[in-house]
Amino acid sequence: MKKILLSAAACVLTGWALAQESPLWMRNCTISPDGTTIAFTYKGDIYTVPVSGGRAMQLTSHPAYDTAPVWSPDSKKIAFASDRMGSLDVFIVSREGGVPQRLTTHSGSETPIVFKDNGHVLFAAAIQPSAEDMQFPSGTFNQVYEVSVEGGRPRMFSSMPMEHISIRKDGKQWLYQDKKGYEDPWRKHHKSSIARDVWMYTPGTPGSYAKLTAFRGEDRDPVWAPDGESFYYLSEENGTFNVFKRRLGSASSTQITRHTVNPVRFLSIAENGTLCYGLDGEIYTLAPGKQPKKVKIEIMSDRLDRDVIRQVLQNGVSEMAVSPDGDEIAFIVHGDVYVTSVEYKTTKQITDTPEQERDVDFSPDGRSLVYASERDGLWQIYQASLVKEDEKQFTYATEIKEERLTKSSKTSFQPQYSPDGKEVAFLEDRTAIRVMNLKSKKVRTVMDKKYQYSYSDGDQWFQWSPDSKWILSDFIGVGGWNNKDIVLLKADGKGEMHNLTQSGYNDGRAKWVLGGKAMIWSSDRAGFRSHGSWGAESDVYIMFFDLEAYEKFRMNDEDLALYEEAEKERKMKEAKEKAEQDKKKKGKKHKKDDKKEKEEEETLTFDLENCRDRVMRLTANSSLLGDALLSKDGNMLYYLTSFEGPQDLWVRDLKEGSTRILVKGIGRGYLVQSKQGGIFICGGGGMREIDMRSGRPERIEFEAFFNYRPYAEREYIFEHAWQQVKDKFYMKDLHGVDWNGYKKVYEKFLPYINNNYDFAEMLSELLGELNASHTGARYSGRGGAMPTASLGVFYDETYKGDGLKIKEIPAKSPFAQIKTKVTEGCIIEQIDGREVKKGEDYFPLLEGKVGRKIRLAVYNPDTKERFEETIRGIGAGQWNEVLYHRWVERNRAEVERLSGGRLGYIHIEAMNSESFRETYSELLGRYRHKEAVVVDVRHNGGGWLHEDLMVLLGGKEYQRFVAQGQYIGSDPFNQWTKPSCMLVCEDNYSNAHGTPQLYQALKLGKLVGAPVPGTMTAVWWENQIDPSLVFGIPQVGCVDMEGNYAENHELEPDVLIYNSPADVLQGRDAQLKAAVKTLLDELPAK
Repeated sequence: MKKILLSAAACVLTGWALAQESPLWMRNCTISPDGTTIAFTYKGDIYTVPVSGGRAMQLTSHPAYDTAPVWSPDSKKIAFASDRMGSLDVFIVSREGGVPQRLTTHSGSETPIVFKDNGHVLFAAAIQPSAEDMQFPSGTFNQVYEVSVEGGRPRMFSSMPMEHISIRKDGKQWLYQDKKGYEDPWRKHHKSSIARDVWMYTPGTPGSYAKLTAFRGEDRDPVWAPDGESFYYLSEENGTFNVFKRRLGSASSTQITRHTVNPVRFLSIAENGTLCYGLDGEIYTLAPGKQPKKVKIEIMSDRLDRDVIRQVLQNGVSEMAVSPDGDEIAFIVHGDVYVTSVEYKTTKQITDTPEQERDVDFSPDGRSLVYASERDGLWQIYQASLVKEDEKQFTYATEIKEERLTKSSKTSFQPQYSPDGKEVAFLEDRTAIRVMNLKSKKVRTVMDKKYQYSYSDGDQWFQWSPDSKWILSDFIGVGGWNNKDIVLLKADGKGEMHNLTQSGYNDGRAKWVLGGKAMIWSSDRAGFRSHGSWGAESDVYIMFFDLEAYEKFRMNDEDLALYEEAEKERKMKEAKEKAEQDKKKKGKKHKKDDKKEKEEEETLTFDLENCRDRVMRLTANSSLLGDALLSKDGNMLYYLTSFEGPQDLWVRDLKEGSTRILVKGIGRGYLVQSKQGGIFICGGGGMREIDMRSGRPERIEFEAFFNYRPYAEREYIFEHAWQQVKDKFYMKDLHGVDWNGYKKVYEKFLPYINNNYDFAEMLSELLGELNASHTGARYSGRGGAMPTASLGVFYDETYKGDGLKIKEIPAKSPFAQIKTKVTEGCIIEQIDGREVKKGEDYFPLLEGKVGRKIRLAVYNPDTKERFEETIRGIGAGQWNEVLYHRWVERNRAEVERLSGGRLGYIHIEAMNSESFRETYSELLGRYRHKEAVVVDVRHNGGGWLHEDLMVLLGGKEYQRFVAQGQYIGSDPFNQWTKPSCMLVCEDNYSNAHGTPQLYQALKLGKLVGAPVPGTMTAVWWENQIDPSLVFGIPQVGCVDMEGNYAENHELEPDVLIYNSPADVLQGRDAQLKAAVKTLLDELPAK
């Protein structure tokens, strides 16, 4: 949300201010056609300023986010995008100001591109392609729509994306930049097939699309020069983005500006030839024959945003810890530490920083808390303690002292008190386990960082033993990233370690149980295996370090009762004998002897040679397992898991062998056990305690007073993102980027940014300097728009009458799923009793009706019949699934036709398990008797499937099975053993680059299509302290056996062919045709 307004729930701690400022981070600047005025976006509002500079006039002042202004040809109106109705819509306003008029109403994101003329605006939106369009259906590819400045029904202008359109003054030729697929729009310096090019379109001339630029990097933002024979554009041809000029038909260009470091953005031009652009957060003009001139701008306005906003938070908990007595809970909400009473709402704030705290833990005596905090750009360990001896609880404490425990120059977090309270274990450099003695403050290493790898912060697990002498930890050793083990570490720092599992599967999250005589952990050794990315269904297992505990655990009720009675008698006898011995010593025994005996009793011993023989599976069924706990007596297993939908809390009675759901719909979370055995749940932003008698959960309510500091928090997130990249980017040299220098370049904008739209864009500009895939920042937006339902049909765009004329009803659409009289050619006259008038916008009639029944009045012109039909509206995601199925079936039919039935066709939608299983089914089922198959991975966004696919496609027949002369099968029976080729394009991403790269390297077949950008890295998309923000770090690179990284190494196909815009729009797929020809040429002629 861009501006926070004063409300009953928020107390303003700073006053209103009237201020004059020289703004920075002005974006989307555009000069008026008459050359007098510049419109731009600043702090989420639209401003105008004279081209000579001076005081800017604020055109919009809505709490929403307003952006992307474009001028009408007569320079009298400005269209812009605003999320004031919950999603970005197109609005229009006079250049003099006034109340903006809303032009578009769909719940998707609509952004103006250009005025077609003074009466119509062209805008971009992903609603639906034309019926003829063969382009892959995806929200990545916007269509271009036209809407009147008076509003009304939008009309599709182009089914193909056309960005930054510039219309020549006579309207006969249009310039635009293309969009070939996904890549962060603010990425810089990359040279690959995905980079934008400048094209020219001639309206009214079929097939008239001409590519004007050929630089392998970015060419964008074209604008016509006044002569109509040349154009200006932005290019990275000679380094960073600068302005270039090119004549039509020329193969060369002239560089106009020569800025360095920062990119030139948002190029526009006036009729007199004056250029306008953004640079380093400011605005420049360039008159013909002159040098660039900075436009000096002043803004005078009330300050509507706040430095500090007081809030009361009652949910949003990310983690928790239970006090030893079970009466208090320490928890984290929005990055601050709090403690609340389990019984009452009373809550104490422990930290109050714009930075993030996490990993909170109670000391064994309950008088201290330990946690990590990222202050001054570095995670370190802090401890908060009660000061007054008579105060026993944090919730009601009047004095709390905080101290910093670690003084390291390395990242240190995830602290955990030892059970005896003398030491704190923590992670240094994310994976090294270190231990600090709280008295001496000396630190020792228990496990070197080389034995683990941290993909995402918080993915490491370790736990102290009850006697404070051992630690259980996850462990990869050397190269075991995808099959982790569990290691037992001696906590004295002398290097003793024992790999306990060695299973070859993924084992992790080990917890001490039964007083340290056993451990439980999760393992996927018996579960359903995922073919895509990582993961499988898991189970909870138990391993016993003690034979007696193992035998006791397996006893039935009768044997256990006899055992416990015998144990009782034995202990009574031992106690009697001990009392007699003490009496004989006549009190000569020293206290240190008592202490020594007690330590000997508590010290754990392990039978490590035989512990793998004492392993039991505790869960009855493998599942998508979350956290798990074993009750103190070992009889009950509590665990979070998902069989369908969000995670539920299950309990398994290990004695009875029964399993039941205890709490439904918790979502992702974890379990905490108090010293007394109580079970607590942290999940879904809240905390609950399980009533052990009834089994019902009771919500733990709290009131956390929180000081929201939006500017300080954005400063922290900026610092955090910068440091995370420095720590975790897949190459230590950060692609040779001066990361320290770019921090200075971009951090100066922070005081001028008051919303997360601009903040995410600024972070993306910073991250874009890395020239890497899988990065950039994302802001999820404030939302609130009621989703517009789709009826799941194509409409006849040439129909001019009342109603909506159906052109096509695709398979799997709502009409195709019911028995209906609705056919192609029918006209929908009413929606829920409201007439659909000619030229009127019908999207409001479908607002909020996704999943709801919609009553339609339908007219069939062929039969002259009018009737009603009821269907359920579908959302954008469901409609896209319908379009995807239609696209695949069209391709399948085309391959069947072109090959005369000899070839099969498969499209792999994503590199995930579902896609693999579909591919397996198609190859070895439907296409078993085909001679070859076209494997299409175009527009695949990635995942992790390359190895499985190479095995599947790389089969070689080595024997046959024959029964009484009848051939009944071959080996391998689960691999494709016939020819194939693979279709690729510019929009292949991540593992959809790695998969065809391996396919080509292993010579499994030919690659056909367009070059594939080098994007094969593994990413962590990290959610921020503000959950609406996320950014990506490509942190694992893929290296071939010659030492070459796949990232930024473009993959060239064996058969190079592009799909032209004209072909795609007319339903032709040249790449698909070439793939069929390639395979037929390899097969024997028929």
